[in-house]
Amino acid sequence: MATHLITGAGSGIGAAVARRLHERGDELVLLARDAGRAKELAALFPGARTLVADLADPDRISKSLGMQPMPDHLDSLLHIAGVVDLGPIGELRPRTWHQQLNANLISPAELTRLFLPQLRASRGHVVFVNSGAGLTAHAEWGAYAASKHGLKALADSLRHEEHAGGVRVTSVYPGRTASPMQAKVHSQEGKEYDPAKYIDAESVATTIVMAIDLPRDAEVNDLTVRPGR
Repeated sequence: MATHLITGAGSGIGAAVARRLHERGDELVLLARDAGRAKELAALFPGARTLVADLADPDRISKSLGMQPMPDHLDSLLHIAGVVDLGPIGELRPRTWHQQLNANLISPAELTRLFLPQLRASRGHVVFVNSGAGLTAHAEWGAYAASKHGLKALADSLRHEEHAGGVRVTSVYPGRTASPMQAKVHSQEGKEYDPAKYIDAESVATTIVMAIDLPRDAEVNDLTVRPGR
């Protein structure tokens, strides 16, 4: 039975992955932004452990986790949480940049640093759920795309650094996926949202679980998932 630490398990892709792993009996450690959210996650996934740390404030993650019992064994670290806020670069203030860079890039880097000892010991797996915006940047996606391009660089560097020790690193680049985040994007774009037009979160979850279940003789480095309809 494997142990997985998951961010973003409350909705969308993160919730779909957590359900898959929970249903098959794996142990879950779910990161929540506050105590209230931790209670909600514990109710959704009975038996799961929770940790509280706010990805919006990466400077405090180490202190927050240092006051809680940490898992001594970890088979995978799944970075699925993310935030998005669109706008033309000529109008984006530093606060908007900081929000997305903190949650989408700096906090995943800090969590990875903190849990690398356990992942090295287990020859574990780090999965970064990136975005199509981590490969191509479009108008009004500058801050989000910058955070996701940075996440790709983080994953690539980590893979080179940890490969010899047996830690696997995978980046997953989903296209537009039916989720609360996608509903927010459509609202910011001024468009009507029809989830039936986009990838189901369960389909992305299938690719993530496939990557972590792959036998040890192989690893998926980069996985692009696009709408099939």
